[in-house]
Amino acid sequence: MSANRRLGAEDSATRAALLDAALQLLLEEGYAAVTSRKVAAQAGLKPQLVHYYFRTMDDLFLALVQRGAEQNLERQAQALASPQPLRALWEVATDPAGAKLTMELASLANHRKAIRAELASYATQFRQQQSEALAGLLAGSGIDPEELPPEALAMVITSVSQVFVLEEAIGMTAGHDVMRALVDRWIERYEG
Repeated sequence: MSANRRLGAEDSATRAALLDAALQLLLEEGYAAVTSRKVAAQAGLKPQLVHYYFRTMDDLFLALVQRGAEQNLERQAQALASPQPLRALWEVATDPAGAKLTMELASLANHRKAIRAELASYATQFRQQQSEALAGLLAGSGIDPEELPPEALAMVITSVSQVFVLEEAIGMTAGHDVMRALVDRWIERYEG
């Protein structure tokens, strides 16, 4: 019966406001704080509207993952097409809000199978996009892909940015400046 229920339009300003509110709650308080009542209150709307636009909270989270992932795939593609793709990729990867969002969604995915599958699908696209661009960049710099596989470099960039977020969240920053300086020297070496 609920499958036949009408849902609000995909391009609705109200739907966008609900997704914006959910994103803000997710970043400020974590995924567990994202309830239909809190999302509605954050958006300044009636709670019933959350379920008018999203049948379930999983549907809301899926829409949030899809919207964010599409935006970030485009953002990453622009970074990788820039004159300094390594620097641009590092800046995208170490954006605190983006890394925090990734960590929160990964935590959510541990508890919700549908979110896990969607997140894995997009993460695979991200990694493939990074690896292809890095392969070209490394080859152009004369770096042997056996010595430094593009997939490994993509994982290092992602891992370091996530460790920064995890550690900074608990107030631990030992080694962060040293790591940033190391990455800066490495990028300077290959991109000038």
